[in-house]
Amino acid sequence: MKRQPVSFWFGVFVLFLLLLNPQQLNAETTAEKEARLQSQLALVEAEISGQKTLLASKQKETASIKRDIDILTYKINTAKLNIKAKQIEIERLGGDITQKVKTIVVLDGKLDTERRSLAELLRQTRELDDNTFPEIVLAKESIDNFFIDLDRFRFIEESTQTVLDVVRSTKTDTENKKTQLEDRRDAELNAKKVIEAEKANIERLNKEKTVLLNASKAKENSYKAVIAEKEKEKAAIKNALFTLRGSANITFGQALEHANFVAPKVGIRPSFLLAIITQESNLGQNIGTCNRPQDPDSKSYKAVMKPDRDIGPFESICRALGIDPVGQPVSCPYRGGYGGAMGPAQFIPSTWQGMASAVMAVTGNNPPNPWNPRDAFAASGLYLRDLGANGKTYATERKAALKYYAGGNWSLAKNAFYGDEVMAIAAKYDKQIAILQND
Repeated sequence: MKRQPVSFWFGVFVLFLLLLNPQQLNAETTAEKEARLQSQLALVEAEISGQKTLLASKQKETASIKRDIDILTYKINTAKLNIKAKQIEIERLGGDITQKVKTIVVLDGKLDTERRSLAELLRQTRELDDNTFPEIVLAKESIDNFFIDLDRFRFIEESTQTVLDVVRSTKTDTENKKTQLEDRRDAELNAKKVIEAEKANIERLNKEKTVLLNASKAKENSYKAVIAEKEKEKAAIKNALFTLRGSANITFGQALEHANFVAPKVGIRPSFLLAIITQESNLGQNIGTCNRPQDPDSKSYKAVMKPDRDIGPFESICRALGIDPVGQPVSCPYRGGYGGAMGPAQFIPSTWQGMASAVMAVTGNNPPNPWNPRDAFAASGLYLRDLGANGKTYATERKAALKYYAGGNWSLAKNAFYGDEVMAIAAKYDKQIAILQND
């Protein structure tokens, strides 16, 4: 028998490898993947830390075009590294929000199917159970048929217990899996929002860098013009009027001071707090137009507030502040409900009274005043913190905003606009705050 050359057997071996599932050749276990991504993330975080150190060092130097260009370069590099870190996080999470949502729907459907099975078995049990023993015997042509129905009844009872056990097990399993998937979905959404924000930040920083590079090619006077333009932009942002319900208008700079004072004390972001106050001030509802000096008795606080809940607390609040309750503006009823909400944060008297000590602990004002912007910011901040905004992610802030607006109905599709608009306003304020802080 003729022996095959070595090259022939080598070719057969290669063909065998090609026919194998590629995933079997290059399979990566979950633990290996996690270790790889953790290692990559650690390297990226080390690079971010290095960029921040360089930035801090550069910011101590005397102002010059070169220094500012270097600072912008470090910020751009840091933003790119933040994007890389979040992309690694998304890979760790699985990277498909749409699939996670579909899985949640499937789990809900599975539970629903088991519930329908249980409902049908219970209905059949009731049909048999509704007949008395004499009725069953008299209605049957033979005693054999009676025992057939008796066996059927026992079978349904046993099946009901079995399905009930399955429903309990399915419910627990489904709820656990849903919670895990929803947490991963929110984490992935947060990471994607950070990437979007960092990309916008890079675009802004690159524009600033281009301006400075062009200025460096001309004269130092060009740089002075750039600085003057930036200072002009800062002044315009600071001086923009900030509308507050039931309170005198203040500048954006003043509003930011209140937010910067309150936000770290309650653990939420200043831009998000400003966004909520802005949204509450610009909804266009009929707010703050009751109980004014010129209003008729039908719009007095006693006519618009819920009597057993808010009139007493309102009078107590006004008395403590030395304010005449008659003529102090409050909200009018909306859509058939009660009015009486007070000041920029629009808290009803009974709610404000319950929060007074917490607000006082933040601002130091005793008693706190619902028409005072800083006290109002503190009340909103405390409430938003309790609603989960201290998570400081896109998902937790949006959910807190929806709960602030709609309470227990926060998840209804018709209310989604509020959360989306608040987060859009917060993103706009992030950019303006960055300009003000030269960040």
